[in-house]
Amino acid sequence: MTRSRAQDTNVCGVTAAIAVIDGKWKTALLWALESGPHRPGELRRRLPGLSEKVLTQALRERETDGLVHREVHDVLPLKTVYSLTAFGRDLSEALAPLSDWGHRRLEKLAEAQPGL
Repeated sequence: MTRSRAQDTNVCGVTAAIAVIDGKWKTALLWALESGPHRPGELRRRLPGLSEKVLTQALRERETDGLVHREVHDVLPLKTVYSLTAFGRDLSEALAPLSDWGHRRLEKLAEAQPGL
């Protein structure tokens, strides 16, 4: 789904939500920030395989979407900390039942394919 779709106000609510969470790292980033504020390096360590470029892009998009707050501390070197906004915590809570459903689905798939 394109970023422009995430800004489209003429879509249904489910499409609007999916536009914000669609992507490999977006929900993982929400889960990581759910435990509290983190610096970018901490987030990369918590999410192995996530490149610095993709992390920066995802955090900027989450900030634009109003889900993440970026705080820059005026020290040398600059210290940047990211945290969930109240809107971001709302989304995280809304996704929890969907995550539970997804885990149940994965269990059913595993049961249907023993030995894989």
